[in-house]
Amino acid sequence: MKISELSRLTSVSPRAIRHYEEKGLLTSDRLDNDYREFSESAVERIRSIQLYLKLGLTTDEIRSLFQCEVASPDDYEYCEEMQEIYEGKLRKVKSQIDSMLQLKRLLERQIELTAASQDKMQISVQRA
Repeated sequence: MKISELSRLTSVSPRAIRHYEEKGLLTSDRLDNDYREFSESAVERIRSIQLYLKLGLTTDEIRSLFQCEVASPDDYEYCEEMQEIYEGKLRKVKSQIDSMLQLKRLLERQIELTAASQDKMQISVQRA
């Protein structure tokens, strides 16, 4: 199938499909007119790529998973690289959550201090 049909079937732009191909996540054959010709399996491959991207994986990490021959996130055949990537991504997410919680606490504290300062100013204005 041509890139336009693949794009329509997957709701992924032709530009993104070309990017996936450049990154080694997807392959196509070239026709005599230099158009790309994709196999039917490209539809499922793109759906897997999209899911992995939503999980926060980079294209390099996804390529590593595909080299491990685990194309579908629902295919839980053991793959050491997949386990390492998932664990690394989870550590990164937990670290980001911790950072965001710390920022939240700092912002709440600053809001309390600002509100208390504003209250003091209003009281002193009322007394004057």
